[in-house]
Amino acid sequence: MKDKCQKYEGLFVFSDEATLEAHIKECPDCRAEHEKMSKVSELLQEVKPYYIAQRKKKAQMKIACAISFMFLSGTVLGLVNLNPDISDTLRYGTVLEAQDYGFPVDDYGFLLVE
Repeated sequence: MKDKCQKYEGLFVFSDEATLEAHIKECPDCRAEHEKMSKVSELLQEVKPYYIAQRKKKAQMKIACAISFMFLSGTVLGLVNLNPDISDTLRYGTVLEAQDYGFPVDDYGFLLVE
């Protein structure tokens, strides 16, 4: 029984192209292995554009999510900062009044003017 040639992988990885081609012309086992590898390489080249397109779609989705997050968070923070009642409730747990700031107020909670 004839042993199968094991040189293809070593020549493919560590040798130059001319040495590999010369061995492929002489050895039928390595020629068959080279044909299989060529088919696999062709298949990989065929599906490569689909993977690149998928990677671009993921990147575009990440950018869209980041922009949406920035827009929504900016809107919410803008509304909170423009409305002091919401801001006070979030910071202190209650709405602050003039007397909480130390201003003199009358019985109705209005500023006392002397």
